[in-house]
Amino acid sequence: MHPEPQPPGAPRPTPWYGVLYVQVLAAIVAGVAVGYAYPGLGAALKPLGDAFIGLIKMMIAPVIFCTVVHGIASMSDLKSVGRVGLKALVYFEVVSTAALAIGLVVGRTVRPGAGFDIDATALDPRAVESYVRRAGEGSFVDHLMAIVPSTFVDAFAKGDLLQVLLVSVLSGVAVSRMGAPGQRIAAAVDLAGQMFFRIIGLIVRLAPIGAFGAMAFTVGAYGLGSLWNLVQLVATFYLTSAIFVLLVLGSIARLNGFSILRLVRYIGDELLIVLGTSSSETVLPHMIQKLQTLGASPSVVGLVVPTGYSFNLDGTNIYITLAVLFLAQATNTPLTLTQELTILAVAMLTSKGASGVTGAGFVTLAATLSIVPDIPIQALAILVGIDKFMSECRALTNLVGNAVATLVVARWEGALDAGRLTRELAGGPGRGTTDAAPMAGARGLPS
Repeated sequence: MHPEPQPPGAPRPTPWYGVLYVQVLAAIVAGVAVGYAYPGLGAALKPLGDAFIGLIKMMIAPVIFCTVVHGIASMSDLKSVGRVGLKALVYFEVVSTAALAIGLVVGRTVRPGAGFDIDATALDPRAVESYVRRAGEGSFVDHLMAIVPSTFVDAFAKGDLLQVLLVSVLSGVAVSRMGAPGQRIAAAVDLAGQMFFRIIGLIVRLAPIGAFGAMAFTVGAYGLGSLWNLVQLVATFYLTSAIFVLLVLGSIARLNGFSILRLVRYIGDELLIVLGTSSSETVLPHMIQKLQTLGASPSVVGLVVPTGYSFNLDGTNIYITLAVLFLAQATNTPLTLTQELTILAVAMLTSKGASGVTGAGFVTLAATLSIVPDIPIQALAILVGIDKFMSECRALTNLVGNAVATLVVARWEGALDAGRLTRELAGGPGRGTTDAAPMAGARGLPS
């Protein structure tokens, strides 16, 4: 039988070797092989991964600004902004607390640090000095004030997500109150957003190169053997995160009308990029695009996704409580149930300061230990060597958690096209991955 001829103008099917997730997966395998066989060369390839992450990060602030401003400006009722924000924060707090509690329960049950018998006084504290210093900088009020940029442009220069989000929300509200002139500004912002997504489409094609360099450096610098000493902790963390995604997030997804497995398959390209770079921020602009393609309102996506990168880091939350109990067990530091609950309460606060960048989870862990004096802070040195491997799982879980959160909040708000969501998820991986996301004409929130 001969294949049916393609109609004129129909897009040609992409060969398997041209699919992004196949290229990224092949690059990751090649990076591991190069790093293992030639450690010096692997370590020297670090700039490839750094350059790719840098290219993506330079686009995050303008994409968030355009998405949020256009989304808010398209709302007929500004009360919708506060309503969406409140629903998102309630969801974040409930699910984040569940993630912290699961890490605590697994740490108590599996006891991955039992039998290590590490003498914390013999550890070199210099290995963790920078993390402890970063975690201890400023008071709670200082951290709140840090959300306010010194100038409008400073928020974009620093690339601070919360500062950019604040500026974007204020700008969106102002544009929405300007009437007809504001609509012209919103249209211009929409065009700028489409341009930025086109740029991102070009950058993402370089993802295999970035993933290759990042994985070659990881294996070349730390070696595969660095996993074996703490393999129980690594395995426990990965298994716990998988259970959290399948059971907790899976149940939430099913209650809201979609399958977690189909969602994971749909964002497979992004998950592989995160696996290679250990940072969920590298795919933030693309996730905004894909979630809109799934049928979520740009207004909801523009508010929930950037906020989730600071307040809804499920993988980081699991890691914090599990790692704290691991360090307590490894250093033979007994903890009462009251102390463990105190750790849970402290982690509920410190975890909100994390972001989706590489290493942020380790800084958050240092902040938690700084507030809980029972466990020696120098014990963090135990985890320095394997944090790179742990950060990959944190970033993957964070990404899936934020995707689920956005779709759930959109459904609660009545701003999710359920039919489109079902059709897109049934289409398989790679659907919706285009050079530009449709911002203009997208349905806003109901008034």
